[in-house]
Amino acid sequence: MFRARRMLVFFLDLVLIAAALSLSFLLRFDFQIPSEQWHHLLHGLAVVMLAKPVMFVASGMYRSIWRYASLQDAYEIFKVVTFSSVVSACLIIFLHGPFVLPRSIYFLDWFLLFSLVAASRLVWRIYRETKFIPSLRKGKKTLIIGAGEAGNLLLREIRKQSDSTYNVIGFVDDDPEKRGLRLAGISVLGETTRLCALIRKYSIEEVIFAIPSGGPELMRRVITNCERAKARFKTLPGITDIIDGKFSMSQIKDVEIEDLLGRDPVVLDQTAIRNYLTDKRVLVTGAAGSIGSEICRQVALFKPAKLVLFDHAETPLFYIEKELAAAFPDLRIIPMVGDVKNQERVETVFDEFGPEVVFHAAAYKHVAMMEYNPAEAVLNNVLGSKIVADAAHKFKVRNFVMVSTDKAVNPTNVMGATKRSAEVYVQGLAARSQTKFTTVRFGNVLGSNGSVIPLFKEQIRKGGPVTVTDKDVVRYFMTIPEASQLVMQAGCIGHGGEIFVLDMGEPVRILSLAEELIRLSGFIPHKEIEIQFTGLKPGEKLFEELLIDGEGIKPTSHKKIRVMAPVETDLKKITADLDELFSHARAHDLGALLASLRSIVPEFVPRYQFDVAPPFAFQRVRPDLFPPQKLTFIRNLRVAGASEGTAA
Repeated sequence: MFRARRMLVFFLDLVLIAAALSLSFLLRFDFQIPSEQWHHLLHGLAVVMLAKPVMFVASGMYRSIWRYASLQDAYEIFKVVTFSSVVSACLIIFLHGPFVLPRSIYFLDWFLLFSLVAASRLVWRIYRETKFIPSLRKGKKTLIIGAGEAGNLLLREIRKQSDSTYNVIGFVDDDPEKRGLRLAGISVLGETTRLCALIRKYSIEEVIFAIPSGGPELMRRVITNCERAKARFKTLPGITDIIDGKFSMSQIKDVEIEDLLGRDPVVLDQTAIRNYLTDKRVLVTGAAGSIGSEICRQVALFKPAKLVLFDHAETPLFYIEKELAAAFPDLRIIPMVGDVKNQERVETVFDEFGPEVVFHAAAYKHVAMMEYNPAEAVLNNVLGSKIVADAAHKFKVRNFVMVSTDKAVNPTNVMGATKRSAEVYVQGLAARSQTKFTTVRFGNVLGSNGSVIPLFKEQIRKGGPVTVTDKDVVRYFMTIPEASQLVMQAGCIGHGGEIFVLDMGEPVRILSLAEELIRLSGFIPHKEIEIQFTGLKPGEKLFEELLIDGEGIKPTSHKKIRVMAPVETDLKKITADLDELFSHARAHDLGALLASLRSIVPEFVPRYQFDVAPPFAFQRVRPDLFPPQKLTFIRNLRVAGASEGTAA
């Protein structure tokens, strides 16, 4: 209040208060105030000059930033002026009687004071826009796609920057009722179908997509027109950021492939999730990984009593703990370094912190890598999951959610078979446990560690070539936040033993994905950036599935989550089978290991199998599914005692 500029505004208001009452008398008496009214004017001034400034200060009106004055500020001024005028009128009537001033004076004084104060607040904004907006014409000629709320917000943000690089020439919007109209003085020039012509007509350099809810098809069409007319294309952040007020000029960004593969935002049942997470002790395994770290971020939003981060990777765990501590300073975050394969360590953590909810996201996930390391895949993905699930049962955890994969369906690779084995055990344990065991199955995640998009970006940055395994390969994709949110939602839907399948949308052709990413990087696919086909890697399929034969699927209370009919599992038999599997893995008996996996997961049909005795080799066992031209990816594989040059 006592800063110099605000004191100046305060003294200006004192002058306006006096001027409003004086001008009211002048208007009431046609600018000839009778002599008998002068003492009434002085009495009125004495009251209003004491009462109204006190009301103005008490209202907090001097805390506003008037360079951004808006209708909301005008409404606040209206309330303050009205209240102060009523209080002043009551004081005048109480002190000097009801007829000391003509009744019209009260209304004139209120109207004039509101007009003068509101006008004074707008003067600086008018001056600022008159001074700075012409300088914005020095920036790049820009079109804004979308003359709606986001477009208006973007234009206001641009005008706030005195050194903005954007000179907004016009808006483009497909709403025919907006054509020819103006938004904040800027014309709506036409529809997106005329975008190419508009870019050429006005020599547009930049196009900003300001329709956060617009679908990927619309964005692709706009990008195609921009590429054709040689204009640079950018986009805004998601609608959630704009609604939350997090939008700023710095968030205008080049379009990402995630924008083109955009999906409908996830609508969560906040009440149900809050009921099983708020004030609960939550443990996340694999907390430093792509999915695990995002689960931690989402869980933290629901204010658990404590959040235990469990991971064997020390450095990534350090970074996620620091990130969460900065974002949620009131949340108790406990980073624990440990390996899910270490039963004693896992049980110690469960015993010490007593988690009520467990999200098990720790797993090896790279298909080709696990083909080379099948014993480690079994020990980490199956034994680790068994140890964590057993601990959850032993320490009476209320909810246990295991993250699985679509590669567990009719697996042709070791990684998928290990995840399916873990699913089978968890289902068997759920039948005899008080813990609600839930499994959530989904496909590839955009932007996760090791996913194709970061790899493609790096290859494009180096000038190519971009490597695609096969021109026909397709995959399901979803974003990391979407997958994590749906995992949390599935955790409160399950009653125990279910496997939930997330709605992955339509499968995406990887070749098309690579071509789109090359175009977004400003290059022409197959000309400026070459695309090479390397052949499917060991264990890979042309397409992924989400269901196994016999798994009936039913809807749930959430439109993006489906539940599969539970399959009866003999816990004693599966436990014995897993013990045998673990013994083969520890002995590194790869032939017996694969045989055990096929016994546990009958639908497991590996593309390759290991010879029992070293030196071993990968051999194709399903040439009918994978013809020779699809199997060009062969790697040398050596073990101790193998001769130099042994071929895999």
